[in-house]
Amino acid sequence: MILPTRATAADGETLPQIGHRITDKSAPPDDSAVRDWIGQEAFEHWAGLRNWIEEFYPDVFAPDWLYGGKNRGWSLRYKKTRAFCTLVPEYRLFSTAVVMGGAEREKFEERRYVWRPQLVKLYDEAKTYIDGKWLTVAISSADDLHDVTELLIMKRPPPSRG
Repeated sequence: MILPTRATAADGETLPQIGHRITDKSAPPDDSAVRDWIGQEAFEHWAGLRNWIEEFYPDVFAPDWLYGGKNRGWSLRYKKTRAFCTLVPEYRLFSTAVVMGGAEREKFEERRYVWRPQLVKLYDEAKTYIDGKWLTVAISSADDLHDVTELLIMKRPPPSRG
């Protein structure tokens, strides 16, 4: 078994590696800290998803920063009564976790051949827990972002605008 090596700075401090989380628990990260951590390109997707949620679900969710300890770090959860999604800033990338209960899994299966193969593979490999299938999608392209917005619309259709 090959263990990952840890890069260290000249002062002996461990340098962040791709996928590391923001773990400074003193305060939730602000937009500037998130941008610096995940990088400009990933931050554009991060901001795009946050703006999309605000546009399509106005006044539905109050995003809430959660600290999951030194291994999981900070994540931004969107929840009303049930979890909608959680944005996870990781070093040089970001992911979105979507919990899919029984109804969402049925809808996903009905559309199985419409989804992109990468998403179906992720779905098939995701572990199913008592509360549902936890699907974590790394967002590094407009296609990934589109997949996530389609999953979210399937999970909870936006309120009608009128």
